Amino acid sequence: QVQLVESGGGLVQTGGSLRLSCAASGSIVSINAMGWYRQAPGKQRELVAVSGGSTNYADSVKGRFTISRDNAKNTVYLQMNSLKPEDTAVYYCSADLLEYKSTYYVRRWGQGTQVTVSS
Repeated sequence: QVQLVESGGGLVQTGGSLRLSCAASGSIVSINAMGWYRQAPGKQRELVAVSGGSTNYADSVKGRFTISRDNAKNTVYLQMNSLKPEDTAVYYCSADLLEYKSTYYVRRWGQGTQVTVSS
């Protein structure tokens, strides 16, 4: 069984920084893309950043957020700088991975971590 465990969320003031981490563990053969999504109250979940064959960011976070990976640890990070109140949301990590005894990649999700930016 595969688990994605996130950490690093919290409360920060406008202009502050946070670093999120997400470690994948379990019966993993390989991981393709890893990414971060967020969902604010009353809104749909949206892509924040993804790292696979290429790296892509939502326009709203370009220049402020940086996604990185440690493939040896099956871990993805999200460095968030210059945070704004509109960045407040639950942040979820995702991993497109191949599990043992499977022949296709599936997307797994973390449990989510709250990020709150106060004005």
